[in-house]
Amino acid sequence: MNGFGKSPCVLAVLMVLLLVPVFSLSAQSEAGRSRGDYLTLKIAVMGPGDELYFWWGHIALIVEDAVSGQSRFYDYGLFSFKNVRFFVNFAMGRLLYSCGVSPTEVNINNYIRTNRDVTIYTLNLPAGKKEAIWSFVEQNVLPENRDYYYHHFRDNCATRIRDIIDLATNGQFKERFAPAPGRFTLRQHVRRHTWFSPFFDWFLNFLMGQGIDTPITEWEEMFLPAEIGNRIQNFRYTDPLGKERTLVSSTEILYRAVNRPAVLDKPRRQWIRELFLGLFIAGVLVFFFWLRKTKPKIGRVLLGLSQSFLGLFFGIAGVILFFMTFFTNHDYTYHNSNFLYINPLILAAIPLGIKVAWEKDQKKRLFSEWILRGLWTYVVLGGILSMVIKLFPGFYQQNQVTQALVLPFALVLSFIPPGGKMFLKGLVPKFGWFRKKAGTR
Repeated sequence: MNGFGKSPCVLAVLMVLLLVPVFSLSAQSEAGRSRGDYLTLKIAVMGPGDELYFWWGHIALIVEDAVSGQSRFYDYGLFSFKNVRFFVNFAMGRLLYSCGVSPTEVNINNYIRTNRDVTIYTLNLPAGKKEAIWSFVEQNVLPENRDYYYHHFRDNCATRIRDIIDLATNGQFKERFAPAPGRFTLRQHVRRHTWFSPFFDWFLNFLMGQGIDTPITEWEEMFLPAEIGNRIQNFRYTDPLGKERTLVSSTEILYRAVNRPAVLDKPRRQWIRELFLGLFIAGVLVFFFWLRKTKPKIGRVLLGLSQSFLGLFFGIAGVILFFMTFFTNHDYTYHNSNFLYINPLILAAIPLGIKVAWEKDQKKRLFSEWILRGLWTYVVLGGILSMVIKLFPGFYQQNQVTQALVLPFALVLSFIPPGGKMFLKGLVPKFGWFRKKAGTR
């Protein structure tokens, strides 16, 4: 009876003795795992958005922690219009961006809600590297480290992620792509994303100087988020233990944008579109010249106001180019031969065109028209010069779109056509000083 009464205690002791080694082995196994074993690193690549500054897409690093159950979204493309002197700093080329972290789900849902492509690449990294990258980005988001000066091509949200990938692969990522020739120049890559907006496609192309027309490498092409996605998919590297790995273990397309202009696989020859527009404007001006013969007042007003409008549009463009080239840190606008024929001088066409349209004094009106023809002749000659200099080393700007747009109508308004010569003959009798000079030659 007493023996049977003690049997449950004996069984309990035996079970404890049997389970202790099991729990001990489990604890030892857990103790042997590093923090990186519980981390999953992913690259999120988002497609273009609606606003101009979203047209080139976006990219971020996702870190999922199995211990805490958190998924954190590390974003190097943060800025705020509320920042102190934001617009002044932006205009001067000193745009301060930040690195920040927030919940992944909130960000991904926002990109889907705004109809942007979302593709997730899961990285195949050793535990030690995952922990090192996690520690690195955690340091980046600290207040004393998070801010940096943004550069459109050399230091942006994409290049920061590209450099993190290189860090994760011990420099093998850069070693592979830095020597490899890129597909396009920086200008061509930009225009792959702007083709659908005629104004911004032309204006951004107008502002950018020849520095972005040089050949670049695949490494430099990764200023674009999508280019990083393309490069990492098939990239292989050797881990610290000498094992070859694919960088991406899986790819997941979370969302595809609907009814959004596609990014071109290769840039189009947009100068043809601008040439047709330039010829159209030239044709309208020729019609106004003809109209001036049949209905002088209407034709004169239309010619004068049209030149004022052209002076306003291209004069403002010239002022912006002048300011960005000589007074800001926007180095991609430097060495721009468009400045030879589109600059602040074009603003003079505004008052001169108004005088041609409304001035009642014929002598003053004809003098204003003479100055206008001289101004447009200068534009034509400057445009031709911007072409000729490409015959010499050191000049290679791809600015055909602006030349194709401006030169046709400037030629019509200049002294160069036969109409200009006839105009001069009609002008000589009106000015004694001009006639006198002509007679002394």
